[in-house]
Amino acid sequence: MRFRPIQPTACRPSSPPFRRSSRAAATYNGGAAVIAGIDHFVLTVRSVDDTCAFYQRVLGFRRLDTPNLPTALLFGTQKINVHEAGRTFEPKAKAPTPGSADFCLVAARPLSEICASLQANGIAIEVGPVERIGARGPMMSVYFRDPDGNLVEVSDYGL
Repeated sequence: MRFRPIQPTACRPSSPPFRRSSRAAATYNGGAAVIAGIDHFVLTVRSVDDTCAFYQRVLGFRRLDTPNLPTALLFGTQKINVHEAGRTFEPKAKAPTPGSADFCLVAARPLSEICASLQANGIAIEVGPVERIGARGPMMSVYFRDPDGNLVEVSDYGL
């Protein structure tokens, strides 16, 4: 499925809350973010099956296969779309590459349970548990790699 690009005239900033700078770039000056959150992101992987099996087994994600759509891994109210290298959907990142992601997930259970699952599945913890500052404040994090080498951080705000 190909998406038609938005025509420049269809997405013109209007007066307040947008204004034009001297370089004619639109800037938002309303004081509040215009984005509410992240719906999904895409992982480009060597094997959809291996990646899905990993996230299902280690973190309890649910796999969703829908005809003519990317495979998805569901968790909480978000998802990760999983694209196999060379078989990606359009539009796509400029250079979709397995192992190039680095992301943080918020744990729904105590970090000790995450660490136990990693250990039970033979997954090495690269760093942690270690204190970090996340979008909501202080948190404890562990870092590990998925089958493609993506750096996965799982964090717990319940210090």
